[in-house]
Amino acid sequence: MLKAISPIDGRYASKTRALVDYFSEYALIRYRVLVEITYFHALCSIPLPALADFPEEKTSELIRLLNNFSEKDAERIKAIEKTTNHDVKAVEYFLKEAFQKL
Repeated sequence: MLKAISPIDGRYASKTRALVDYFSEYALIRYRVLVEITYFHALCSIPLPALADFPEEKTSELIRLLNNFSEKDAERIKAIEKTTNHDVKAVEYFLKEAFQKL
């Protein structure tokens, strides 16, 4: 606790533990993935020529990726970020990898 960044993650950590899923680095990354997948899903629902051939079941697989998002996925994004030096771009590259596996 003596090396905590603030009393929130030090002295009060036991009282704020329930907030980790919403305010941690992992949560930030997960919510960024949520935004990107939700945005892509919305784009697929309007008639865009570039996305006309994108199969609906692939969108479902992306939603499944979000629902099963893990710390390992967040660690992969952090590894990509070391190369890109950009947190949002790292999420985009992570999703690009996911698209290639669909």
